[in-house]
Amino acid sequence: MFSVMILAAGGSTRMGGVNKQLLTLYGETVIHRSARAFCGLEKIEEVVVVCRPGDMSLLEKELAGLPVRVIPSGGETRQQSVENTLPLLSARSTHLAIHDGARPLVRREDILAVLEAAEKQGGALLGVMARDTIKVVRDGMVVETPDRRHLFVAQTPQAFRMDSYKAAMAEAAARGLDFTDDAQLFEQTGRPVAAVPGHSDNIKITTPEDIPLAEGMLSARE
Repeated sequence: MFSVMILAAGGSTRMGGVNKQLLTLYGETVIHRSARAFCGLEKIEEVVVVCRPGDMSLLEKELAGLPVRVIPSGGETRQQSVENTLPLLSARSTHLAIHDGARPLVRREDILAVLEAAEKQGGALLGVMARDTIKVVRDGMVVETPDRRHLFVAQTPQAFRMDSYKAAMAEAAARGLDFTDDAQLFEQTGRPVAAVPGHSDNIKITTPEDIPLAEGMLSARE
């Protein structure tokens, strides 16, 4: 069984300080859509939303109709938020799934595909193959053009065996490493991560321009 950790503890700096979790897409907030996508799915033991202490009451009110727990355990970094929350999860869960609260367009069938892959491989992440040519740039100059046939654009959810993820986090902490991607932590400690093909409209709401883009995607999907 999976504990699902939805991360909503960011500072929304690129939104001009506006809490992007509470922005609305066709009458439903971003965080409500993100959390609702996981509720009621098989394999899921619990859904928890991780936030900053100052946002707890707002999110509890917003998510009151969903079977989720709001936990004010957000840290200074993504990895710290996950680490702070791990001890608070259900002891019955054998696996962990982590999702961005600002990815409200995730499909339930893609979630299930990631969970299944994590059960088989130990770790898995959702994403899409790169469509554009990617350049590696240093000091304003192009130094490399990787073969895009092998480039996978990472999304969430990302899922892992619980005991393996805790061990990977302990190893990273011992080496003083802090990662912005959950699967990267797993990879850097030599553990396998399966790449599960998803959909390009599983975007992360980051800037104000993303709201009309997400609404257009929802409209096209429906």
